[in-house]
Amino acid sequence: MAVTSLWHIKGNLKDLIDYVENPDKTVPKGTEDFFNVFSYVQNPAKTEKGEYVSAVNCLKETALQQMILTKKRYGKDDKYIAWHGYQSFQVGEVSPETAHEIGVKLAREMWGDKYQIVVTTHLDKDHIHNHFAFNSVSFLDGKKYNYSNAERQRLRDASDRLCREYGLSVINNPHKAPSRPVWLDEKAGKPTRYNVYREDISNAMYCSNNLHLFEKFLVRKGYEVDFSGKHWKVKLPQYKGFTRLDTLNEKWTPEFIEQEIRRTYRSFGSIPATVITIPPQMPRDLYDAYTPFKRTNHIYRLYLYYCYQLGYLPKGTDYKPTSPYLKEAVRKLDEITAQVTYMSVRKINTLEELYADRELTEKALTVLCEQREKLRNKIRRELPEDKETLRKDKAELTEKITVLRKELKCNYAIEGRSVGIQDTLDMVTANEIRNKELRQQEKQTKKKEGYSR
Repeated sequence: MAVTSLWHIKGNLKDLIDYVENPDKTVPKGTEDFFNVFSYVQNPAKTEKGEYVSAVNCLKETALQQMILTKKRYGKDDKYIAWHGYQSFQVGEVSPETAHEIGVKLAREMWGDKYQIVVTTHLDKDHIHNHFAFNSVSFLDGKKYNYSNAERQRLRDASDRLCREYGLSVINNPHKAPSRPVWLDEKAGKPTRYNVYREDISNAMYCSNNLHLFEKFLVRKGYEVDFSGKHWKVKLPQYKGFTRLDTLNEKWTPEFIEQEIRRTYRSFGSIPATVITIPPQMPRDLYDAYTPFKRTNHIYRLYLYYCYQLGYLPKGTDYKPTSPYLKEAVRKLDEITAQVTYMSVRKINTLEELYADRELTEKALTVLCEQREKLRNKIRRELPEDKETLRKDKAELTEKITVLRKELKCNYAIEGRSVGIQDTLDMVTANEIRNKELRQQEKQTKKKEGYSR
């Protein structure tokens, strides 16, 4: 059995070329991931001192330089500069020699006709696994690799076929894996959508004494549920697709959930779902920061109110959001606080002020890029003894450009996130209103039943 995955590595080609033209001991900013991949996959401690390292369409000793030269030849400066993937085998099922042989064959079949590839086999885990690091640009025609759904399936099919040829097991009905950023966050214990789902579903099973109350618990939390068919599913309104319960936990089949509810039956009845609670000591300047269902341009105060709902403000409180709408947002708290800081420093309160700041940043960035391009051309014409000073000037410009690009990225992110914040808060408010209405209806129903008796 082998599991495969592939993801892109970002970087800046111009910085890579500068590094090759004038190498020093420092990896250029923005390209660390590119260099780190090749350092990682070829790590002697993981590969039996390099015994299980192979290269396709390049030399393993100079693979990095050859890939950069290919990029330089075709002038490809897109943000995706390399691809990194793995092929992981079941524990104890394959030898290092066989795993490496399969990995090289897989790499040749998938990318060997057009791309420069390094294949390594790592032995530092219980499960033997291959790593693939290959150029995003083809040496044959300069075209960039596109990892489409069809390519993902082709990679899986090729890996499964090779495993069968070598007498290894394969997964017949694989579940769709989460995206790599989500997988990394889950590994780090951050509240992703999926482990928020797991927590709420576990609580629903524990707090319900029948299937109706199990469903009711999740609905009150704000979930949409689909318990028809043999695969039960849930979703939050902000996501398009449902998630099967048995992909969150392979045990969570309809039969298992019903058995678990019966097993954990409690005579005192069910425990109601906890709805969003307000953290204590709301700052006065946030009293009117958010009006449900009303769009606002006052994005700075909206951000502050959101940080308050997430438990980040006020400082010193141990409040944690109970709503699944807000739980996952906690993992983005570092980004959110950085955006709040950006708006605070630049005194941005409205979208109009955000756009004005963006325009100024873009103009400054354009000027610096033009200056750097002129320096680049000048370096090519100058004598070798005069190039060093010009390179230092260009490096200073590059640092300024990097800062402005980060600021511009933050600016655009604020605009996009402000819409998401508003939508999330609207959903939280709507769910609270709906829960209040449900509780009132239940009280009225109980009163009527009492009168009828």
